[in-house]
Amino acid sequence: MTDTVFLLLMTIILAVFLSIAGNRWIDRLYAASPAILSFPHDIARRSFLRHKGLAFLLGVLFSLTALRHPAMIPLQLYFLFAFEYLLLLYTFTDFEQQVIFDNMLLPFALLGGIYTTIMDLPVFDHALATAAGGIVFLLFAILTHGGIGGGDIKLIASLGLWLGTDALLSITITGLILGGIAALLLLVTGKKKRNEYFAYGPYFTIVTILLTVY
Repeated sequence: MTDTVFLLLMTIILAVFLSIAGNRWIDRLYAASPAILSFPHDIARRSFLRHKGLAFLLGVLFSLTALRHPAMIPLQLYFLFAFEYLLLLYTFTDFEQQVIFDNMLLPFALLGGIYTTIMDLPVFDHALATAAGGIVFLLFAILTHGGIGGGDIKLIASLGLWLGTDALLSITITGLILGGIAALLLLVTGKKKRNEYFAYGPYFTIVTILLTVY
């Protein structure tokens, strides 16, 4: 068995294991916090795609990441898998129930700080990205009267720990543009009203995942 085949096999096994753990984690959080869900009576239907497709998506994502970064040291690759895994979970919870749980963001932020330290990345730049991103999105939340939610603020701040200022700036600008286009389309088609919350988080997470892979 070649090294590449072995690596792909391991990523698929990891994807299956993490998909089971991720689905159970999210389901428990939904059950424990129904008051903060946007659609508490529609959990089963809205989570159908996640339950059926998370393992496949993780398998594809991890395999592409491993193939695109063959020279990456194993420790860094594992951190990258964790990074992508948590971002994908946030994508699902925000699409399904318009919420990103603090219990899921905390390990993401901690791993970001550890990653920055272990990989000898510029700590000050990453700390600056965290502070600036959090403050800017807090101002956005105030100006939009809650159009940007608390989960979005914490997500951007946590991403700053992983990415630093330059990468975070590119991702937030791209995510805001794509999210703005999607929100406009929903308003024009009548599927959303001006005073309704719009899930911006997935546009930041998806853009980040794509840039990470490629």
